[in-house]
Amino acid sequence: MRADPAAQTWTSLRYEVADAIATITLDRPASLNALTVPLKMELLAAFRAVALDRDVRAVVLTGAGRAFCAGQDLKERLEPGATPLALEVRERYNPIISAMRGLDQPIVGAINGVAAGAGASIAFACDIRIAAEGASFAMAFGRIGLVPDSGATWFLPRLVGAAKAAELSLLGEALSATDAERFGLVSRVVPAETLAEEARAVAIRLTGLAPRALALTKQALQRAWSVDLDEALEDEALRQGIAGATLDHAEGLAAFAEKRPPRFTGE
Repeated sequence: MRADPAAQTWTSLRYEVADAIATITLDRPASLNALTVPLKMELLAAFRAVALDRDVRAVVLTGAGRAFCAGQDLKERLEPGATPLALEVRERYNPIISAMRGLDQPIVGAINGVAAGAGASIAFACDIRIAAEGASFAMAFGRIGLVPDSGATWFLPRLVGAAKAAELSLLGEALSATDAERFGLVSRVVPAETLAEEARAVAIRLTGLAPRALALTKQALQRAWSVDLDEALEDEALRQGIAGATLDHAEGLAAFAEKRPPRFTGE
């Protein structure tokens, strides 16, 4: 089923689909793409639109202007009647992270500037992260007397190790793009002016692969973080059985035998 994002009125982000790639751009540059309730609602709607669109095979997530996302818009928290934080996290933030991790299509995070607080958490939830040279990551929660949320305490130790995760979370110091690459948080660092091109090139490569196999691989990588080796081995066998029964696998074998590029359809 193909979703119709054109039917959605986007006010805080841009949603564009071209060449089987959905590009989602957080679009509140004057506020460093800080997260308001409308932006959170639209971001969740965007990922749900991707999930329904079989023509989309990869996603690029980035920010407009000089920031990726500065996290929660604190001005909104000062407004009378602001939602209690526990409820806000459960109802607004957690569904976004769950939607990202449950998405069949891989997400390429093009981290164009600062990713702080929940903005960093959203970056962590991407499958592949590419950072501009001037980008940075900051667990800024402690500066306002809060704790990391939106999956940060789950993602960060798995991405950079327990010691570095504790340092970043407790001290709240920013991690530069160069250090993020050194610790394995991002796969590469590129000049700011080529970031969009580099992220799109990765997404284009992903669109040429078998969609079902990509989804199964994404699921297996996530599950492997919480099971032992024997369970991971069995999980691989089960998923390989599913992938091996697809028409895309048959196409891959035929393309290999005929010495031509495969034409995967997602079937």
